[in-house]
Amino acid sequence: MKWNHFKSKLLLKYTLSYIAIFLIPLVILTFFIYQNAVNTLRSEIEQSNVNQLTQAKTIIDNGIKGLQETASRISYDEQLTSYRTHHPYYSLEAIDALFQYKATSSIADELFLFFRGDDQIFSSRGQENLDVFTNHYRFQTWDAEDLIWDLNTVPIPQIRPAEQVDQGSRSYESMLAYLVPITPNSTTPYGTVMFLINESSLTNLIDSILSDYHGLTLIYDDNGQVLAANYHGETITPENVTALFTLQPGTHSLMLNHEQHSVVSVKSDNGWTYVTAMPSSQFFSRIVHIQTVFVLIFSMVVVIGTILAMILARRQYHPISDLLEFAKSSTSTEASPPGNELEWIKNTLREFSQRVDLQEPYARDHALLVMLKHGHTEELTREFKEKLGIRFHESHYFVICMSWENKDAYDAEHPDREPVLHLVSEISLPSYGAHAYGLELPQPNQLAMIVGFDITSDDTDTVNEHMESIVGALITLVADETDLTPAVGVGKVYDSSEQLNQSYIEASTAFEASILHGEGSVTFFNKLLSETSDSSFWVPKDVLLKLVQSLKQGSYDVAAQMISTALNNLKEEKPAVALLRCICFDILNTMLKTASELGIHHVIHQIPQVTSFETLEELERKLTSLAAQICEEVKDKSETEESSLMDQVVEYIDENYTDYDLSLGSISSKFSISSSYFSRYFKEKVGINFSQYIWQKRMDEVTRQLLHTEDPLKDIITRVGYLDTPNFIRKFKKETGVTPGQYRKLHSANAVSGDDEDEEDTDS
Repeated sequence: MKWNHFKSKLLLKYTLSYIAIFLIPLVILTFFIYQNAVNTLRSEIEQSNVNQLTQAKTIIDNGIKGLQETASRISYDEQLTSYRTHHPYYSLEAIDALFQYKATSSIADELFLFFRGDDQIFSSRGQENLDVFTNHYRFQTWDAEDLIWDLNTVPIPQIRPAEQVDQGSRSYESMLAYLVPITPNSTTPYGTVMFLINESSLTNLIDSILSDYHGLTLIYDDNGQVLAANYHGETITPENVTALFTLQPGTHSLMLNHEQHSVVSVKSDNGWTYVTAMPSSQFFSRIVHIQTVFVLIFSMVVVIGTILAMILARRQYHPISDLLEFAKSSTSTEASPPGNELEWIKNTLREFSQRVDLQEPYARDHALLVMLKHGHTEELTREFKEKLGIRFHESHYFVICMSWENKDAYDAEHPDREPVLHLVSEISLPSYGAHAYGLELPQPNQLAMIVGFDITSDDTDTVNEHMESIVGALITLVADETDLTPAVGVGKVYDSSEQLNQSYIEASTAFEASILHGEGSVTFFNKLLSETSDSSFWVPKDVLLKLVQSLKQGSYDVAAQMISTALNNLKEEKPAVALLRCICFDILNTMLKTASELGIHHVIHQIPQVTSFETLEELERKLTSLAAQICEEVKDKSETEESSLMDQVVEYIDENYTDYDLSLGSISSKFSISSSYFSRYFKEKVGINFSQYIWQKRMDEVTRQLLHTEDPLKDIITRVGYLDTPNFIRKFKKETGVTPGQYRKLHSANAVSGDDEDEEDTDS
C-alpha cells in the first residue's frame, strides 16, 4: 500500500514553504524587472544589431582571408605545379587536390588555377580550355578576353562586384570573382587563383545572423563600390547607396524612399563596409511586442509561481516518498505506519546500520593493512579507527608476520582454520600489558599481528626482553588452540603507531629468513642483524635489509627513509672519496639486485645517471628517484596481478554459479587467497558482495528459464544450484513482488499452469 500523498502533512509543509520562498519574492521582483527592461530594451536591440552585424563581418572577413591562405597553400603545393597538373598521370591527383581545397572553403562556390601564358585552366571539375568562360561561366559585363587578360596580369588580390553569370541551360547566378596572384607578394607571379563566390552566400549569412531581419543588406569595397547586396524587394536610388556608404560606424536613423529606416554600419580592417537598413516601424515593433508579452507573463506569475511551487515541492518530496516505500519494503515490522514518513526512514536506517556492523570486520582489516603498508595516513583518522574497534593507546608497538608450512591449515574446509582466524583477530594479554590485532595478508597462507604494549622502562634490552616474552606467549596461545606451529618473523619495537610500516617491513624481512629454517622457527629482526656479517662498511646492515624489503613491498616512504639514513651515516663518518664511491655503489647494487629479483630489469640502464654525482645530496636525490620508480612498478605489477586474478575468479564464478558447493571458502581455497582478502577485493572489483553476486546470477538464470522453457519450477531452481525451493520463492517474491509462477504468466505467453501448483506445494 503506497503512502497517500494527499494526506501527507510533510508534502503540504513543503508546498507552503516553496510558495512563501519562491512566489512572494518573485512577485516583488517582477515590478522592478519590468520597469528596468522596458527602459533598456530599446538600446539593447540597437546594440544587438551592431554586434550581430559585426559578427557577420568577422565571419566574411575570415572567409576572404581563408581564400588568400588557400591561394598561398596552392602556390606551395607540390601536387599543383605546372608540370604535375599537365602530366597525363599526375593531373588526376592535382584535380583531386583542387577539389579538396574547394571543399574546405566556407564561401567559395568554385575555384580555378591558371598558369599565366597557358591555354588551359584547372578547377575542381578538371582541366578545361579557356573557352569555359564563354560556354559555362559567361559573365554579364566581364567578357572572356578581359577575364583572361586579368588572369594573366593581375598584380595584387582583386575582387570584382557581384554580377549575373550564365552557367548554361538558362541557369543564372549572381557571383563575385576574387583573383589572387601566386606566389603571393611576389613581383613576378607565375599564376592566378580565381575564386567564384555566390552573392547569396554573403548576404544570406548576414540575414541568418540578424534574426527576424527584413531590410537592405549591402557590402561595399574601400572605394564605395557595392560588392554584394540583398534588397529584399525594396528599391534604392544611387544617391541613397552613396549616402549609406559615407555613414560612420554605428547605428543611424535615415530617410530612404520617403520612409524612416534604422541603419547599422560597420567597417572591417580590409576597408570593406557592411550596412543593413530596415524600416524603423519593423525595428521598434519588436519592443512593443516584447512589452505586451512581458505584461502578460508578469500578470500570470502568481498562477505559474504557485504551480511551480507545487511541482518543486512534489519533486522534493519524491525522494522521501521513494525512501519511504523502500523502508516499508525492507522493514520486517507489520505495525501500523507512524504519522511522519521520516520515522519510517529512520527505522530503516537503523536496520541498515545493523547490516553495516556485519561488514565492519572487512573495513577493520583494510584499515589495519593500510597502517602496515603506509603507517599513518590522513584517511585513517583516530575517530574512524575507534569506530572500527581499533585503539592504539600503548607506549610501544611492533609487528609479527607468521605462516604455516602445512597448507592444509589454510584450507577453507579445514576445522582449524576458523578458530585460528577468530583467535588472532584480537588478543589481549593483561599480564604483559599487551593488546594485539591480527589480520590475513593478501599473500596466501600468511598472517600479520600488530602488537602494542605498555612498559615503564626505556632501556632497550628491557623492552626487547618484554617483546620476546609477548611473542612467546602469542605463539604458545596459537599452538595450544590450533595445534599449529607457525614460522614467525618479528619487527623492531617503536614508540609510535605511526611507525608500524617500518616494523612491518622488518617483520617481513625476518619472516623471509624464518621460513628458510622451517616450521616453528622464530626470527627477530634485531637479532637477524647480529647473526649476519656486516659487509656494508659504514652502511648498517639493518638499513640495507629494510631497504630491500621496502622495495619488495613497494613502500616508498620507508625506502626513502632508509636511503636518507644510510647517507646521513656516511656524512657523519666522512670517509675518503674513493671509499665513499664504493660504499655508494654498495647501496646502488643492493637496489639493482632487488629490482632484478622483482623482474624490473630496465633500471640497469640508469647506472650511468645515478653514479655521476658530485655531492651526497645529489646522490640521495637520484637514489630516492630510483626507489620511487621501483616502488611504483611494484605497486602497478601487484595491482595488475590482483586485477587479473579477480578477473579469473569472476570468470570461474560465471561458469560454475550453478554448483551447489560453490562458496567463499571453496573459491578462496582454489585460487590460494585468503577469504577475507577475497571477500573485500571482490566487492571493490564487482560492486556487490560475493553472496549477492551469486544470487543475482542464479536469479537471472531462473527468470530466463521461466520465460523460455516450460520446465517445472522445482527443476529450474535445482538446476541453478539452489536446494531450498520454498526459501528461493520467498526471496524471489520479495525482490520482484510476484511469485515465479506469476512472473511466468505475466511475461511469457507459454506459461505452464503447473508451476503455481508446485509453488503451493513448496509453500505448504
